[in-house]
Amino acid sequence: MAQTHFGYEHVDERDKAARVRGVFDSVASRYDLMNDVLSMGLHRAWKAYAVAVADVRPGQKVLDIAGGTGDLALAFAKAAQVGRGETGGGGAARGGSGGEVWLTDINEAMLQRGRDRALDAGFVLPTVVCDAEKLPFADGRFDLVSVAFGLRNMTHKEAALAEMARVLRPGGRLMVLEFSKPAGPLQAPYDFYSFKVMPLLGRLIAHDADSYRYLAESIRMHPDQGALKAMMKAAGFGHVDVHNLAAGIVALHVGVKC
Repeated sequence: MAQTHFGYEHVDERDKAARVRGVFDSVASRYDLMNDVLSMGLHRAWKAYAVAVADVRPGQKVLDIAGGTGDLALAFAKAAQVGRGETGGGGAARGGSGGEVWLTDINEAMLQRGRDRALDAGFVLPTVVCDAEKLPFADGRFDLVSVAFGLRNMTHKEAALAEMARVLRPGGRLMVLEFSKPAGPLQAPYDFYSFKVMPLLGRLIAHDADSYRYLAESIRMHPDQGALKAMMKAAGFGHVDVHNLAAGIVALHVGVKC
């Protein structure tokens, strides 16, 4: 029976996805608020940087994986000029540009919040509950695939990265925005904040200390900048750039499919 990690706990790998869903079911209603509180608003700057690097153009096809409450998908929809026009084939919201932006997540509660936020902003985006390790899309469909703060929760990261490569056209790009390894002098205060302050704020605001303790642990179990770069290259990305943000607390990996 294969084992994997759920934070610092070892679990049957068949159970991890369900346990991750449970975490996000628990925090979905206060997820955006907690992001603002825990990052002191910095997550907005990190995502804005990723959107700027993505440089999505009208007519492009974009897939946002583990998109949650839709921050990136909504920004991409505005840039690609989609979601306000008619619905095209396959259920994808299209604008006059012919582009597409899909919002996906394994967690239905998070995805519902993302869909509702997009609708409130006047965008109709296709939303699909799916597992990143088994994407329901054709080979080479997308120009850009993004995953923000979601890769570390996936059971088989190599399989997920291979699927992301599969659905990208040759020359398409994968963007992974994720917590990573900070510069040495920051490690001790970052650990204190992660393991003492985050669970406390989770208990006070989201009424769930355990989920935020898991999130802190999952960051420590995630591959660092160099290891993730190597994994992306092994998955079929011939060139990978690493952009360290907040002294490495967060890193944006940008891979180009061979």
